[in-house]
Amino acid sequence: MIPAQVEYYRPNNVKEALEMLQKFGDDAKLLAGGHSLIPAMRLRLSTPSHLVDIAGIPNLGGISDDGDYVTIGAGAKHSEIANSYLIGEHLTMLAEAGNMIGDVQVRNFGTIGGSLAHADPAADWPALMLASDAVMVVESLSGKREVPAADFFQGLFTTDLNDGEILTEIRIPKPPKGTRSTYQKFVQPASRFAIVGCAAMISGTDTIYNSRVAFAGVSAKPFRDKGVEDALAGKSINEVTFADAANKAAEGVSVMSDHFASEKYRKNLAKVYTKRALMKLL
Repeated sequence: MIPAQVEYYRPNNVKEALEMLQKFGDDAKLLAGGHSLIPAMRLRLSTPSHLVDIAGIPNLGGISDDGDYVTIGAGAKHSEIANSYLIGEHLTMLAEAGNMIGDVQVRNFGTIGGSLAHADPAADWPALMLASDAVMVVESLSGKREVPAADFFQGLFTTDLNDGEILTEIRIPKPPKGTRSTYQKFVQPASRFAIVGCAAMISGTDTIYNSRVAFAGVSAKPFRDKGVEDALAGKSINEVTFADAANKAAEGVSVMSDHFASEKYRKNLAKVYTKRALMKLL
């Protein structure tokens, strides 16, 4: 189909973009990579009157070392994250995930901020933000506010972003030395979205003193799996511990069912991919 008529704007900076959002209100949509919005517009599932393209705003991109944090600009491309030395050194699972997203074109044009703001339940980045204990920096004309990842994702395609706000950067604490992390997923072969994706991070040499395990694609929103994390806490790092913990995956969670995978199949995949992720950390 052909999108409805729309007026296109390209602001030079975040302030201009925010002023446009305020001026146009509900009739405006932000365009970053466009891989979610443009298909919706073609199908007329989304019909904004004004399109504000923030992809060219210089200070929305980049990846920087901020001491105890790694800061990722919301406009950073998936491929930038995948190929970043800084990300690879401190946050292996993010580099792995960046290489798994879509195809080359999607990785080179799609942005992490666009994915997080869209909050597709099958997207990879939201689960990774939970597992990395990230903080979202959100900006409006009133100023900035910081939202922990645990509070940012609120439901199916729903986030804590308010009208007139833009996600501008993501701040991720550097994990302690010796921390290992990975992201493993069972992909939908056409879109390469996650039917089930598991982000896992453990800290400890022989005994686990901290762990974070989060899922994409399993439920209507990404979630930390406390059952798995509790099963890992204080345990020895070995195959038996990991296998036992994996059996706790997705317990007590409302699991999605659709034409890609039934609830029962997804729940089983959650266990399989938890074990696969944890075993890789050996």
